[in-house]
Formats: sequence, structure tokens, C-alpha cells
Amino acid sequence: MTVVQPEHVDVGPALREPAHQVSPRALRCWVVQNFIGSVLTWGVLFTIHWFLPDSWARWLGPLFVLIMVYNVLELILEPTIRYRRTRWEVTGERVFSQTGWLSREQRIAPLSRVQTVDTERGPIMRLFRLANVTVTTASAAGPITLPCLDTDLADRVTATWPGSPGRPG
Repeated sequence: MTVVQPEHVDVGPALREPAHQVSPRALRCWVVQNFIGSVLTWGVLFTIHWFLPDSWARWLGPLFVLIMVYNVLELILEPTIRYRRTRWEVTGERVFSQTGWLSREQRIAPLSRVQTVDTERGPIMRLFRLANVTVTTASAAGPITLPCLDTDLADRVTATWPGSPGRPG
């Protein structure tokens, strides 16, 4: 039996992290969003537990406590980890984002594949003067989101995008 050794293939430079971090206000925004989600979850769990027969409540009670502990850990850990890992960059050739807190997702799209650039500001994001910039590409993987940018920066990124109104493209 002959073993064939693979040839050395130069794959280019290693993938680096994008240059820019999200706004520091994103931490507070994510804490508030997680807190609201946790309170709603706890309300549902307490309501379900209140109306359950005692035989069900005995074995579902510990499960509900585990869910609540997970919510508290998520409330404490997730915003900090997410802030350190979430980065973005737009160059003359591509848009690059990195997101995630338990797992990390890196997305790169060439500017030639960009179809639309949208800005999203939900009520909690407006409270913290933040916006998400969503870049839709001709890709089956879906849009790329640059999360929690300062609203002024998001407006500048959107306005200076190649092909956007006010900029020749």
C-alpha cells in the first residue's frame, strides 16, 4: 500500500480579526435586552408552576430553577463575552463581521456581491443611541449584520457605501 503525502498548498495569510469593535454602549444595551428576556421567561415559568398540579410541580420545579440559573449566568456573562468577540470592518474590497459569544461566526463578503445596506434601530437600541447595519448580499448564507454601532457611525457607514445615494457607485 502506498501512502500519498499531500502537497503543501499556500492558502495565503491567516484570517485576522476585523479592525473595529462595537460601541461600548452595546454592553448596557445587551444587558437590558437580556434582563427583559429573563423577566419574561421567569414570569412564564412562575405562571406555569403556579397552575400545575403538585405532582407535576415537584419534578418541573428543579427544571425551572435550572432555566432561571442559566438566565442569570447569561445575563452576567453573555454581554461581556459578546462585546469582546464582536467586531466588524469595511474595506474597499469587502465587508467583514465577527459575532458570537458561545460560538464564533465570521462572515466576509466582497463589496461586488452587496445588494442592499440597511440600518435598524429598535426601541432599546435607540435608548442607547445604537444601530445595526445589515448588508444583504447575493449569498445563500444570508445577510451580514454589523451590530451595535453608534448611530452616527452607522449613518456614515451606510451613506458612504459604494452605490448608496449621495455616493457614486
